[in-house]
Amino acid sequence: MPDKKTLRRVAEDKRKGKSPSAQAGEFVREEIAHVREGKHGARSAKQVIAIALSKARRAGIDLPPPDNASPSLKKQAARETASAHDHHAVSPARARAAHEALEHEGHAAASHLALSRHAHAAAKAHPAATRKRSAKKVAA
Repeated sequence: MPDKKTLRRVAEDKRKGKSPSAQAGEFVREEIAHVREGKHGARSAKQVIAIALSKARRAGIDLPPPDNASPSLKKQAARETASAHDHHAVSPARARAAHEALEHEGHAAASHLALSRHAHAAAKAHPAATRKRSAKKVAA
């Protein structure tokens, strides 16, 4: 369950008319904080972000799966989006098992270095024109 503070920030972003991915950014920020403070670990920055986006979908943010996603990931994203509307609880045993598995992972995945490496690699995956367009958008 996301923090109340995060849900408040998401609601504010939604009121301002921000995109679903901008709203989901609040969940990413929260998840990074969780790993840094030791609530659980993760193998990589990519996993931290994936956990956060999953939570965002379950919280009702209309976040589509990525374009290059595998069929199984698309199916999972659809399932998470649907679970936001029917409020189906995850079985306690499954939730506990997932949490215990994450507790055995390290906390370096949320370090400044790991996140900057991930951002750099993610940016490199996009064409130069797209990077330039988003840079102009940020500067505007």
